[in-house]
Amino acid sequence: MTIAIGQPVPDFEASSTSGPFQLTAQRGKAVVLYFYPKDNTPGCTTESQNFRDLHDQFVAAGAVVVGVSRDSLKSHENFCAKHSLPFTLISDPDETLCEQFGVMKLKNMYGKQVRGIERSTFVIDAEGKLAHEWRGVKVPGHAAAVLETVQAL
Repeated sequence: MTIAIGQPVPDFEASSTSGPFQLTAQRGKAVVLYFYPKDNTPGCTTESQNFRDLHDQFVAAGAVVVGVSRDSLKSHENFCAKHSLPFTLISDPDETLCEQFGVMKLKNMYGKQVRGIERSTFVIDAEGKLAHEWRGVKVPGHAAAVLETVQAL
């Protein structure tokens, strides 16, 4: 199931580095939900650092940045500490959120097919509707493009 642009995003609650995260509790702010494959891998680290470096500008634009992967909360807490990430990371080990946003894909790794998260970002507006999505994200320049979109909301 995927959510269409302009449609309300169904509420969800998930375990995160800042306690239970509930989408409806964010009403009135834009939510930047970025899905990434794995903590402490080169692309995911760079992407998270890019969101970190622009975090003050996201906050100034009235947005909350939230990262999502299948890693454990312990892994997320270490990742946040190691890279001084000022935002929440959601742990989605059972892939509930990944399925809700349709980001699980078959990928080729070392010649084998593996299921993994396709790097994707979603912007949910202050009313809780999906405003923008990026799938199959390339990291360079991505966080800045998301910031421009949020600032234009």
